[in-house]
Amino acid sequence: MKLIRFGQPGQEKPGAILPDGRRVDLSGSFSDYDEAFFNGGGLRRLAELLSGGGAGLPEVGPEVRLGPPIGRPGKIICIGLNFSDHAAESNMALPTEPIIFFKATSALAGPDDEIIIPKGSRKTDWEVEIAVVIGKRASYVDESQAQDHIAGYLLHNDVSERHFQLERGGQWVKGKSCDTFAPMGPFLVTKDELADVDNLKMWLKVNGETKQNGTTADMVFKIPFLISYLSQFMSLLPGDIITTGTPAGVGSGMKPQQFLKDGDVVELGIEGLGSARQRFRSHESVGRGA
Repeated sequence: MKLIRFGQPGQEKPGAILPDGRRVDLSGSFSDYDEAFFNGGGLRRLAELLSGGGAGLPEVGPEVRLGPPIGRPGKIICIGLNFSDHAAESNMALPTEPIIFFKATSALAGPDDEIIIPKGSRKTDWEVEIAVVIGKRASYVDESQAQDHIAGYLLHNDVSERHFQLERGGQWVKGKSCDTFAPMGPFLVTKDELADVDNLKMWLKVNGETKQNGTTADMVFKIPFLISYLSQFMSLLPGDIITTGTPAGVGSGMKPQQFLKDGDVVELGIEGLGSARQRFRSHESVGRGA
């Protein structure tokens, strides 16, 4: 199944994309895709509802905005330097254990929303990533059981301000959490629809030029290991998101470095998870209403 949320920011309703491509409104049956939904057997009930082909469900037109596929989660957990080629371009040692940081849930945005380059930014950068959504509470989970705790996967641009992240001291989170810095979607695809999560093509373009062209096969720490590892330190709750790192090709790794500016357009996608298109706007231009 492909789960969507649609409507204006803060007013999104739950829906789905049917196998024939139609988008349907499910707000008559579900309030949102959030912790309560996953914890209450929502995926099973959704599958039953759609088993009849979606007959009679209201359709959602192509002009309607898509929001992030998950209602604001309890946590967005990020994994740093999880691709060997990205660690090398960043001149950082390959980690022996996962590098963990958080991204503020207030950074969530829709897949095609404008992204705001924050006030004082010098080095806003891009990162195509696959994110995994937790479907069942996980605490001290064995790696062999991790699949049981997955609801599905989604596309994420882990937008990063490198000056904030790396040059102003402290933790990475402040370079990762600016408003709109977590555009996700277009949809959440349930785990049964992805046959091989460890071999998906990943790509990202800036103004039509390919910058990242990688594969999930190059992950250092695979998704089941990450779920097991994280669950040793914290409970993972239904609806929580783990975003798993990016391949080489980020702006900060280029020579000379390249960063995003007002008007730039980023397009990205992952095999099986759809694609997204985001226009970047400077804080100043948005303030002027340009």
